Amino acid sequence: MLKKISTDKAPAAIGPYSQGIILGNILFASGQIPINPATGEIEGKDIVEQAEQVMKNIGALLEAAGTDYTRVAKTSCFLADMGDFAAFNEVYARYFTEKPARSCVAVKTLPKNVLCEVEVIAEV
Repeated sequence: MLKKISTDKAPAAIGPYSQGIILGNILFASGQIPINPATGEIEGKDIVEQAEQVMKNIGALLEAAGTDYTRVAKTSCFLADMGDFAAFNEVYARYFTEKPARSCVAVKTLPKNVLCEVEVIAEV
C-alpha cells in the first residue's frame, strides 16, 4: 500500500504529485527546490543559500516520514550550472554525512529558475 507524505514544513506540491510516497519501508521524496514553505517564495540568491533551503525542505520531509538524513540511500541532484558544484557539495556534505549513493547533473532549466533541486530515497 502506498502512503502519501505531506507536511506544511516543506513546500506544497506545485503540480500533480505528492511531496513523498512510502512504499513498504522506503520513502520516495519528490525533488525539493529552495522554496520557503512559510512564504512560498524562493529563498536565497546564490547556490549556497538555495542549497541550504533545499536541505531544510528535505529534512522536513524526512521527519514527516519518520526518518532522517542518516537513512537516505540515494540522492539525485540537479544543478542549473555545474560551476556551482563545489559550493553545492559543501552544503550537501554537512547534511548527508553517511554518504549515500548519488547522481549529480546539470540541467538546462529547473522549476522557477532555481539553481538546484534534490530528491531522495530513504529507509523509514
